[in-house]
Amino acid sequence: MKVTEIAFTCYPVKDVKAARNFYEQVLGLKAERTFGEGNMGWIEYDIGPGTLALGYGVEGWNPNAGGGSVGLEVADFPAAMEKIKAAGVKVATGPFETPVCHMVVVSDPDGNSITIHKRKS
Repeated sequence: MKVTEIAFTCYPVKDVKAARNFYEQVLGLKAERTFGEGNMGWIEYDIGPGTLALGYGVEGWNPNAGGGSVGLEVADFPAAMEKIKAAGVKVATGPFETPVCHMVVVSDPDGNSITIHKRKS
């Protein structure tokens, strides 16, 4: 088997309305595709060559702050921090600076961890 790329990263969510508000209004993502209806479905956000998906309604697959995490590269870290603060988003860790980047880990409405990241020049 030869893996050629990451097709998508997916988070389980329980409150679709709150999740879409967070990903679309706070993070500024645009839903490209949606599948399903009612209590079971899938929403995809294309980001560069990858896709971040939200899945809901799958029994036994639950949001988890200690599970996987996605790191989203932003163009302007201070502006991203202002938006996060203005939206009242829960900050889990940071913000902090490393020798190569600035980052903050926030929680989506279901408690999944999202890293907001900016590489240094």
